[in-house]
Amino acid sequence: MTDFEVVLTIPDRGDRKSKCLSKEKEQSHTPQQSVLAPEVCFGLKQTRRLRKWCLKITCGPWLDYFSILMVLLNCVTLGMYVPCGQKRFNTEVLDGFIFAYFTLEMVIRMVALGVFGCKGSYFSNNWNKFDVFIIFGEVLDYFLELFSIHIQLCQVLRPMRLIRRVTSLRNLVTILLDTMPMLANVLILYVFVIHIFSVVGVQLWAGQLRNRCFLGEDIPKKYNVSLSPYFVSKYGEKSPFICSNDNKYGMRRCHDVPPYSKDGKICSLAVNEAVAGTNSCVNWNMYYNVCRTGDHNPHMGATNFDNIGYALIAIFQVVTLEGWTEIMFYVMDAHSFWSLVFFILVTIMGSFIMMNVCAVVIATQFSENMDRETGKKRVGAIAQICNKLISWWRRIRLCNKVHPSDSDTALGQAWMPFKRKLERTVKSKRFDQVIMFAVFLSIVTIAVEHHGQPMALTHMLHISNIIFTLIFLVEMALKLLALSWGYFRDRNNIFDFAIVIISLWEIIAKADGRLSVLRAFRLLRFVRLVHFLPYLKRQLLVLKRTIEEAGSLCVLLLFVTFIFSLMGMQLFGCTFTFESHNGHTIDDRKNFDSLLWSMVTVFQILTQEDWNLVLYNAMAATSPWAAFYFVAIIVIGKHVILNVLVGIVVESFQARRCLSPDESTSFTSTSLSSENDRSLTDSGKTNGSSGPSHDSSLSPCGSSQSTAMDSKPTDTGKDNRYLNWIQKVLHWCKQREDWSFYMLSPQNRFRIFCQRVISHKMFDHVVLLFILLSCVTIAMERPGIDPESTERWILNMSRYVFSAVFLVEMLFKVLALGLVFGEETYCRSSWNIMDGSLVVLSLVHIVVSLVSTGKDNILGMLKVLRLLRTLRPLRVIKRAPKLKLAVEALIASVKPIGNIVLISCAFFFFFGILGVQLFKGKFYYCEGQNTRNITSKTDCLSANYRWVRKKYNFDNLPQALMALFVMYSKDGWVNIMYDGLDAVGVDKQPMRNYNEWMLIFFISFMIMSFFLLDMFIGVMVETFHQCQQGAETRG
Repeated sequence: MTDFEVVLTIPDRGDRKSKCLSKEKEQSHTPQQSVLAPEVCFGLKQTRRLRKWCLKITCGPWLDYFSILMVLLNCVTLGMYVPCGQKRFNTEVLDGFIFAYFTLEMVIRMVALGVFGCKGSYFSNNWNKFDVFIIFGEVLDYFLELFSIHIQLCQVLRPMRLIRRVTSLRNLVTILLDTMPMLANVLILYVFVIHIFSVVGVQLWAGQLRNRCFLGEDIPKKYNVSLSPYFVSKYGEKSPFICSNDNKYGMRRCHDVPPYSKDGKICSLAVNEAVAGTNSCVNWNMYYNVCRTGDHNPHMGATNFDNIGYALIAIFQVVTLEGWTEIMFYVMDAHSFWSLVFFILVTIMGSFIMMNVCAVVIATQFSENMDRETGKKRVGAIAQICNKLISWWRRIRLCNKVHPSDSDTALGQAWMPFKRKLERTVKSKRFDQVIMFAVFLSIVTIAVEHHGQPMALTHMLHISNIIFTLIFLVEMALKLLALSWGYFRDRNNIFDFAIVIISLWEIIAKADGRLSVLRAFRLLRFVRLVHFLPYLKRQLLVLKRTIEEAGSLCVLLLFVTFIFSLMGMQLFGCTFTFESHNGHTIDDRKNFDSLLWSMVTVFQILTQEDWNLVLYNAMAATSPWAAFYFVAIIVIGKHVILNVLVGIVVESFQARRCLSPDESTSFTSTSLSSENDRSLTDSGKTNGSSGPSHDSSLSPCGSSQSTAMDSKPTDTGKDNRYLNWIQKVLHWCKQREDWSFYMLSPQNRFRIFCQRVISHKMFDHVVLLFILLSCVTIAMERPGIDPESTERWILNMSRYVFSAVFLVEMLFKVLALGLVFGEETYCRSSWNIMDGSLVVLSLVHIVVSLVSTGKDNILGMLKVLRLLRTLRPLRVIKRAPKLKLAVEALIASVKPIGNIVLISCAFFFFFGILGVQLFKGKFYYCEGQNTRNITSKTDCLSANYRWVRKKYNFDNLPQALMALFVMYSKDGWVNIMYDGLDAVGVDKQPMRNYNEWMLIFFISFMIMSFFLLDMFIGVMVETFHQCQQGAETRG
């Protein structure tokens, strides 16, 4: 007992307490054993009843289970927070109870493990330190509330306790934290680049975005009219008229102010030209002729370069490529046209280089750390859930099994032959083909549905729906009879079962048409067809593996979105309220007034769609410091977490590539064996037929042919002489295969001279110089050049000169290398073929232009060949090895990208059919002056208003695909989502947020677009890596 009192050694594997230590020692890497402190809390030994009880609770699983339940309960209470209202008493009680629980949990763990001083103590784990930080933050919040100071930001961090208690989330966050050293270097460089451009912006354009056109004289007082002190456009400060001072070279001057309009009529009279006593139309805007600095900056003061803080916000917005063109145009109007060079550099350095460097670092470091941390094959969260459900189902089946009786045995013996025959039937290829054909027809009937279809088509589609439902019901019944409970082992069968039951419910109960949407899920049954397309199957397997691996990542993304949503509710709740020009109060749709819309707004910021508008509202409603919140969302959510998805996709492609050699070996071995069998069979057939071939002379055809051959021996002699002559020619060509044009031998002096010329460095430099000069002359072409001018003559002569130079280059290469036949001839290189084709087409264009003298000549139509001169810059690629490698990788990736395009088209088709079923005929609205009381199309037309269809809609499948492609581009998807949420019904006026459940459709499509877009990136990365390895092998 004495030794036991001194130390308790708990091995890493074995009993229940080892699980406790494995949870508590993430930061320690002792491979063999972990040691608990012999005494804690001033002499509390392990044999004491209190500590033994605390150890039992800490090492058991139920403490973590209750903690997870409390964290989820805390998430519910935080989600119930309403920024505009008072905090409920029940919520305060639950918050106090949750705070007390986690404080008690901390005390129990401290008593069990010790506070500090030992490897297994409480503070040796960083996750425990984070728990203590949250608890002390909550204590500070309660203390500040006594002095009426409501901060409560630490309450937002409460859900982060879940990370420690969920293994997959903890491992993922740990791996992300391991990438922070490398990522920190990239982010520091990123901030450094933004800071440099911000300093330049402050030095160049400080205060210039305040420039406005003011009145040159006191017009309102002089002529007793009401005018603004400076010109304001019809869009107000959302699109201000920024002018350029006289000492600047901006693109807008005060004389460019548009004329004043009155009742839709443009005014052009001056004050002294107007007739007194009449309602003359005076152009008052002509008096805004003084450009000077005003008081307001664009976008409610958020966009300017007045100091380094605002300049950082503006440059960061330019880097994210959202609203950057407006900032560039403002600067060009106020300063100079050449300011665009600055913004192009910011875009290239910040968006195209630094952002991609950040993505590469996160993707590569994540993959390396994941492999190092796990060291074994990982199973995704989705796969784990599915495996658990399958194991539970099998346990239930084993528990429910009973011994069959004698009657059941006799009945089973009579049933088994029919069951085996039925099983062979449902597993046959012909049965699958019939079902697939029925699925195809059912999808076609769903796809042809559209708004405004005739009643006959509607009746026919209803009958076809009943027929196809019966077909799939028969299929399900046959499979259930043949496979019994084995039918539910296949997930596809479970899916089909659910679709059939829902379809029957829709038909029998005549339920709401919204259930017809689920029939579109039959499209997913076409996934079975990928067995006939191995390359497409490979991409689908990569997508499947990516989705499984990204399960934890999606949970983490949801978790981060939830936390930032709670922060947004605390910071900006009920503040995005503005007054319209009519005096009405308008709540912006992008707000943080509830948990739902706060999460939608944060997700919109993650997609970077109109995130700058939310930033402007937040800065106008609170303070400029609100920009830190949005920068944190984009950096953590977009540049870190979503880039981890790129790493998962790349790793999935690499994993498939590592498996592909074995698969290809097995495939080639089987194909070779099948080819050998086939060749043996063919040879057997040939040998077998050689015997009867002699007997075939007995047939009438054989006899007639033999007599004809015997009767004309002279023809045979002529044929033999002709064949001999061909053989001699082929032999002569074979001997001169490495001769250029069969005339210049490898030892020919002129050919050796040509080889020396093309191998000289100056040859490539001279050709490259002429290519660049040709590009300059092509760039100088424009429609407004006078045909008789010297410039036109120079451009025409340069065209002849460049064509002659490139022709000489091609002739030298052809004479030195040979044209077609040989190992390293001119046409063996695809780059040479491209160069030669451009030269030949240039010569054809010259000949055509010389021959066609009149416009009516038909050869004048061939002048379109001059467009091919724009391809001359492609010749530079061959002379830049790294650029050549990139182009080769791009060309090699066409086939796998085509497969990704097919997968994307399938998803587009699927969501398009869903969109048509949900929104056909609902994307219409009434356009008029006062539409508040309009509820339908009838009311709109009776009020002499217009019933207008929105630009992007789901009335039919082509329109739905167009709308989905706009959403896929992540530009304008939010407005389409709002239109879907506002849709009430066919011929009904939209109502704001009428059906918020439609968020599921739009958000799920955007999440799938992340996966599909990253699949393109994964294909390019894998293809470039393969081309790079091939180039190194050749080099």
